[in-house]
Amino acid sequence: MFQNNPLLTQLKKNLHAKTPRVEGIVKSTERGFGFLEIDSQKSYFIPPKNMKKVMHGDKIIALLKIEKDREIVQPEKLIEPFLNRFVGKIEEKNNKLFITPDYPFLKDLIICEPNKNCINMFHDGDWAVAKLIKHKLNGDHIFYAELIERIIKKNDPFIPWSVTLARHCLDRQEPLVEQKDFTLKENHYRKDLRNLDFITIDNLNTKDIDDALFIYKNSDNEFCLTVAIADPTAYIEYGSKLDIMASKRGFTNYLPGFNIPMLPRNLSEDICSLHPNQSRPVLACRIIIQKDGSISKNIHFFLAWIKSKAKLSYEHVSDWIEKSGTWTPQNKSIEKQISLLHRLCLLRIKWRKKNAVLFKDSLEYRFHFSETGKILDVFVEKRRIAHKIVEESMIIANISAANFLSKNLGFGIYNIHTGFDLINAENAVSFLKNYNLKFSVKEITTLKGFCNLRRVLNILSDNYIDSRIRRFQSFGDFSIIPGPHFALGFSEYATWTSPIRKYSDMINHRLLKSIINKNQAIKPSEEIKSKISEQRRKNRMAERDVSDWLYTILLQDQKYQNKIFNAEIIDISRNGIRARLTENGANVFIPGTFLHPIREEITFNQELGKVFINGVVHYKVSDYIQVTLSDIKLATRTIIARPEY
Repeated sequence: MFQNNPLLTQLKKNLHAKTPRVEGIVKSTERGFGFLEIDSQKSYFIPPKNMKKVMHGDKIIALLKIEKDREIVQPEKLIEPFLNRFVGKIEEKNNKLFITPDYPFLKDLIICEPNKNCINMFHDGDWAVAKLIKHKLNGDHIFYAELIERIIKKNDPFIPWSVTLARHCLDRQEPLVEQKDFTLKENHYRKDLRNLDFITIDNLNTKDIDDALFIYKNSDNEFCLTVAIADPTAYIEYGSKLDIMASKRGFTNYLPGFNIPMLPRNLSEDICSLHPNQSRPVLACRIIIQKDGSISKNIHFFLAWIKSKAKLSYEHVSDWIEKSGTWTPQNKSIEKQISLLHRLCLLRIKWRKKNAVLFKDSLEYRFHFSETGKILDVFVEKRRIAHKIVEESMIIANISAANFLSKNLGFGIYNIHTGFDLINAENAVSFLKNYNLKFSVKEITTLKGFCNLRRVLNILSDNYIDSRIRRFQSFGDFSIIPGPHFALGFSEYATWTSPIRKYSDMINHRLLKSIINKNQAIKPSEEIKSKISEQRRKNRMAERDVSDWLYTILLQDQKYQNKIFNAEIIDISRNGIRARLTENGANVFIPGTFLHPIREEITFNQELGKVFINGVVHYKVSDYIQVTLSDIKLATRTIIARPEY
């Protein structure tokens, strides 16, 4: 008798309207249930039956209910699916295709079909790009995807690279253009410097050589440094097809084992590259460095021809300076260049230590591969004196370019770093007080005060304090107008020394040339600046993801089982520790259950970067501990470690 009763229907509507709703991100677990994260502090339980309607990462609105004296949520509306375009691995069952998304916590097979442009392309074990077109929370009975591109075949050794690049929508090969496009497009006057003893210093296997150096002492006993930079914009017209392609890529993408160049290889590694004994057009800058290490205002930019006299390597130059190894410069002229550049480097390091920010040396890890792409090992590389020689020369050149652009145009592509915002400055000052380091917010939000803080921290040499302060700092960015770079300690900074590898440097080349040739300068747009910034972010993510994948492959080798590794704690998460193996640079995760058996007695404080057990600090960021590998999950590229006591 109550069926279709309008009063009952209205009552149900009223009750439904009064049911509280929450909005958040779905986080799934390996045991079938999940949580709806509202913010970093609040989450609600999602029972297994309700998880079947959603996926990990979905942004949803859910009904908040009480079930058995516990708050739970029932998914109601999809705001934004986690999966839209995604990559995954194909599985063939009973003549039907399924795809497993290549993301942690997304393990369920999704039924799929190829779109009309790629029929009969997919087979069991292949990797593909897919698009989710049906979602259960939208009223569909199943999750359903459309296959739109095959990435790579099953068992191909280059799966980690190809899949990662496809996930981040990054190019997988060099730009393809016809060779005839590569003719010199400019007829501007260039100084002939081919008789000077320019040298290049790079890695042994570097092909895209974009900087050469020449140095002498002038009559006032000051260093006179000429930095000559490869000139791809002499071959690439603004707005041309190749220029547009380069602007979209933004950078040469350096991944473990190989790179995907921003420009065609025969341009970046041959025609423009500053190979020894080859005439090359360059954009050059002559800079006077005074006796105290400061840069003179006497800065001269010009176009030139050079012919490098030697391609030197970091290893050989460092060995010779440090008086180790058997390598020697090929003649006295090259020997003199190295000696003068070394002296300039030491002078500038001394100046920067006193007047700017000197960053600490860090280890770099380089993967070693077989000819077939199999990972063999990881080598540890330290920044040696030859690296610093080139680094200091490029810093001098980039400071000079920033000053030159600001003085003549007032715009360009500047590298900026704003130090601390107001809130983080207050947090930093409060944190430093705990260690008797007295700074004010006003002080550390100025360039001079920030530099002073960094110098104090360098002297203190406490890695824990340093890591916490870095956590409060902002990230580097690009700007069209001049701005300070706090992390380097300079009032302005604009790179132009890698135009073969960075589109932002190509932009600055064109601006510098417009000043030299007295032409109209085209101000870069906010859109191109944002595009470059986004490409840099994606490239860094891709490099990290490929590295994580390669580490999980490498460390499955039998020789690493039961091996004790030294590891540095780099972060504290909500339920464990993240650490880096010092031997090879692999990142590992140590779950809380491996640290202490009673969950209620352990506290992970992410803000402080410390782990407390019964109120006592047992672990903190920057600590070195010993670990063994417990589990390597290739599917999620996760390495689980266990502490050794």
